[in-house]
Amino acid sequence: MMKTNSLLKMSLLSFCVCSGVHAGAFPPAPAVGELGSVIMDPYRMSPLTAVIGLDTHTVSDISVLVHGKGKNGVDIKYKVSDTAMNSHDGIPVFGLYADYKNTVTVKFTKNGKAHEEQYKIITGAITNDYIDSRNLTALPQIKVKQVSKGFEDRLYFVNSNTYNPNGANLNWATPKAVGAAKTDPAPGGGAMPFDEVPMNYVVDTQGEIRWWMDPNKVYDGFDIDANKRGVFMGLNPTDHGTYTWLQGQHYGEFDLIGRMTDFKLPRGYVDASHEINQTSSGNYLIRVGKQNYRRADGSYVNTVRDHIIEVTPTGNLVEVWDLNKILENSREEVLLALDAGAVCMNVDVDHQGETVEIEQDAPFGDIVGVGAGRNWAHVNSIEYDPSDDSLILSVRHQGVVKVGRDKEVKWVLAPNVGWNKLKDKVLTPVDSKGRKLDCHNASCNNTDFDWPFSQHDAKLTGKGTITVYDNGGTRNYEQPAMPTMKYSRFVEYKINEDKGTVEQVWEYGKDRGYDWFSTVTSNTEYRGDRNTMFGFGGSANMFSKDGVIGRINEIDYKTKDIKVEIDVTSDKPHAPHYRALILDLTQMFNY
Repeated sequence: MMKTNSLLKMSLLSFCVCSGVHAGAFPPAPAVGELGSVIMDPYRMSPLTAVIGLDTHTVSDISVLVHGKGKNGVDIKYKVSDTAMNSHDGIPVFGLYADYKNTVTVKFTKNGKAHEEQYKIITGAITNDYIDSRNLTALPQIKVKQVSKGFEDRLYFVNSNTYNPNGANLNWATPKAVGAAKTDPAPGGGAMPFDEVPMNYVVDTQGEIRWWMDPNKVYDGFDIDANKRGVFMGLNPTDHGTYTWLQGQHYGEFDLIGRMTDFKLPRGYVDASHEINQTSSGNYLIRVGKQNYRRADGSYVNTVRDHIIEVTPTGNLVEVWDLNKILENSREEVLLALDAGAVCMNVDVDHQGETVEIEQDAPFGDIVGVGAGRNWAHVNSIEYDPSDDSLILSVRHQGVVKVGRDKEVKWVLAPNVGWNKLKDKVLTPVDSKGRKLDCHNASCNNTDFDWPFSQHDAKLTGKGTITVYDNGGTRNYEQPAMPTMKYSRFVEYKINEDKGTVEQVWEYGKDRGYDWFSTVTSNTEYRGDRNTMFGFGGSANMFSKDGVIGRINEIDYKTKDIKVEIDVTSDKPHAPHYRALILDLTQMFNY
C-alpha cells in the first residue's frame, strides 16, 4: 500500500511538471533586443498598428521612427510619453504599411543610458468585407496631384463611408404620417435608417495608406443591435491623444492604436450623427434627435438633427439645446432651394438640379420638411466658444448661428430672408472699412462678400475669425440654369458681435468652378502651423457614375497657391466622403 501511494505521488508530480513545461512552451511573439514581444493590432481595430512590450523593463524618453517605403517614402516620427506607454503597457507603433516588411527604429533611455533598437514588423494585406467583387482592391484609390516642399510629412485622416453591398437588416420605412391619430403616443420618424459602412484611414503624401480602421470593429450590417449601426463620424481630436466619435445610439473616444470607449446616449435621445465636440471642461457636445417629442399639434415624433446635448465624461446629461424652440423651424427658404438630387448624403441622380418639393402633410422622418419630426435644421457641426461659453452651429438648412448657454441667439450668418423673430439677429455684411454692402434678398452681387449656402463645418480660427465650408448648392436660394454653374468655397469671416456686422476676409474655390464643387459633406479650417487653409471637398464628382472624389487641399493663405492636392476615390458611385483632418503626431502619443 505504501509503495502504491509513493508511485501515485511520483506520477502526479511528473504530470504537474510536464504540464508546466507544456504551458510555458507557448510564449507571445519572440522578444527582440532589450524590449519585449511585438503584439500586432492589440485591440483588434487597427491592423496597421502594434505595441512593443516592455518585458518588465523600465524605460523613458521614447521616440519611434517608422521608416518610409522606398526612396521617397514618408517617415513617420513621434515621441511617446510615459502616460501613453503605461496606458498600452508598451510602446505604440503607428504608421505601418500593409502587406509589407516594415522597418521600425525605437530609441529610449534605460538605467540612465541611451538605447536604440531596430525592428522588422511584417504586416498582412488589408481585408475588407464591404468592398464588392467588382473592385480589384480592398482599399480606397489615392491620387496625389501636388505636394509642395515642406509638406511632405503631412498625414491626412479621412473619415469616409460606403454602402453595404451585402445588404442590411435595419432598413425600415418611416412608420407614421402627420395624419395619424394624435392620441397615439407612438412616435413617428427619426433618423434611425441613416446607416452606412465606415471607411476610415490615414493617407500620406505619397498616396500610401498608413492606418486603417477595421469596419467590423464598429459596424455590423447583419445584427439589428443598434450598438453597431449608424454612420461613424464626428471625429475631432482631443487634448489627450484620442478622437471623439459617434454612431447612431452611441458615442465615445478612440485612439489610433485601437483603444476605444463606448457610451450609450442618455435615455430619451436618439440618432446621433455628424458631430460630437468638447467644451473646455471636457464635456461632450453631441448633435442628436429627441425621442417621443410632443409637437404643438399633440402628435409625437422622434426629431431629426435638431437637438444639442452636453454630457459629462461619466455620461451625465447637464444641458439641452432644443433648436425647435431656439430657431425658427418653419423657415423653408433653404429647403425650397435644395438640389433634389443630393439632400444630405442621399443621392438621386435622376433629380439633379431640381428643387425640393415640401408637402405639408408629408410623413415624419429623415426627409426635408418644416417642423419638429423632419429634417428642417440639419446641424452638421458644433464649435464651442470658450470666450463666452456659447455654441457656434452650422445648421445646413438654415445658416450659421451662435447660441448662448441661456438659449438665446447671439447672431445669424445667413441672408435676411424668411426670418421672423430672429430677423434682428441676422448679421449685416460690410467691407473692410466697415461700410454696409448693397445686398438684396440672398445675393450680394458686385461685392467682395457672399453668404455661405447649405454649408458645413463652422470653426474658430484662433485669430478672431471663423471659417466655413460653403458648399454652395443653394447659392442665392435657387438652383442655377445649369448644374455646372455651381461652385464651393473655403471662406473666412470676421464678425463684430457688438455692431452686428460680418466681413468676408478670405475665400478660395470660386475660380475652380464645378470640378471643385462638393454639394454635401466637406470641411475646412485655418492651419497656423504653416499658414494654410486646409479643407476637404467630400463629394466632388458626386453625380458621376465613376465614383466620388474626396479632395484634400492645403492652400497657402497669403498667395492662394496649392500646396497639397490629393484625391481619394470612393469605391461606389454617388457615395460621398464625410470629412478629413490633419493628423497631429505631436499630440497623439505625447499626452
